[in-house]
Amino acid sequence: MSSDVLGKIKPLTPGQEEMYKALTDKNYEVLGFFGPTGTGKSLFSLAYGVQCVLTGDFKRFIIIKPVIDITTGEEITIAKATTAFNEAVKNYMQDVLGGVIEWNQVENLLGNKVVIADPHYLRGRTFDNAVVFIDDIQLLKPETIIEAIVRVGQNSRLIVAGDPVFQALREVQSDPAALIREVLLSEEKSRVVDLGIKDIVREGAKRGLRFLFEYKLRARVMSDEEKKVYDSVKAKAPDADIVTVVDVTTYKQSYEISSEHVPDALVVTKQGHLGRVVGRGGERINSAEKELNKKLRAVELNLDFKELVKALHPTAWIWKHIEEADFAGPNLQLKIYEDAIGAAVGQRGAYVRFLDAVMKKLLGIGVRIIAIERPRTKHEKKKSQE
Repeated sequence: MSSDVLGKIKPLTPGQEEMYKALTDKNYEVLGFFGPTGTGKSLFSLAYGVQCVLTGDFKRFIIIKPVIDITTGEEITIAKATTAFNEAVKNYMQDVLGGVIEWNQVENLLGNKVVIADPHYLRGRTFDNAVVFIDDIQLLKPETIIEAIVRVGQNSRLIVAGDPVFQALREVQSDPAALIREVLLSEEKSRVVDLGIKDIVREGAKRGLRFLFEYKLRARVMSDEEKKVYDSVKAKAPDADIVTVVDVTTYKQSYEISSEHVPDALVVTKQGHLGRVVGRGGERINSAEKELNKKLRAVELNLDFKELVKALHPTAWIWKHIEEADFAGPNLQLKIYEDAIGAAVGQRGAYVRFLDAVMKKLLGIGVRIIAIERPRTKHEKKKSQE
């Protein structure tokens, strides 16, 4: 029986590489993996836990996971339906681990070395010499998560995984995944790995996230001013699918944004419909601008947030200096080269606060900017070696 379960998984993204390194680094007692579905959080954690009991590094692998009926929203517990609860968790494990280990090997460990625990019934329990994995913490109450953490005993390791991205898009207040992530960031001997859209390896998960963005934007209630822009652009481009319109004039005034680059309203189109809204040579959107006496900009709905930043940021060229625009916890994080950080943030942080306000209005997510070192050119590397 092969015990190298984690070794069978090849990290495919930078975030997955970070997860792998964190799991194999014994200096960390607590690990937190946060990001959207399809990034491998459960796969890496389950593979590691099973491997640990097969090698004897830990005596038990404890899996704590809420089971939710997606139709009714009701939580299934061992007390309500023991068989249904256990089968749901087993099926989840089988689906996730199917490509890396024969299921009968895992099944032989269940109930003895691999233990499924109901998050509702943890009091009085102690998990010594164990890997404890709490999955989908965004679906748990903070009190339940703390109760689970309290039960982690001596010579044990804790892994928590959650999806603050989905919760942020739902505008859930006091999201447990986001709160626990904040706690772990400053916790001693802990490691937080943030996974973003770039780390989604399952195509269906990418499509699902894009659908979620589109659903949220189509469901938002437009103001009278936004409806006016929508109607005007739609009249000029009847064959275009316009998802929503967001008016930003109030935010421009609030943060004293005078840049001519910033539009008065942003028109968000379905993927593949940007050209129809703009028209040949910009004739359609220009016509709408004249009719409304407003500066408009159109952007296509996709998972490339650089395009949104490019369309809205007061510094027209800043997008060229963004190394990455992706999620970190519940926020959109922009990694910007440090020599351009002043132009990105603006005076007294006005530009980033403007972006943050617009993105919260549009999608319910905040914006954070961090400075990173610009990669050296081949010439600079060569000079440093001389």
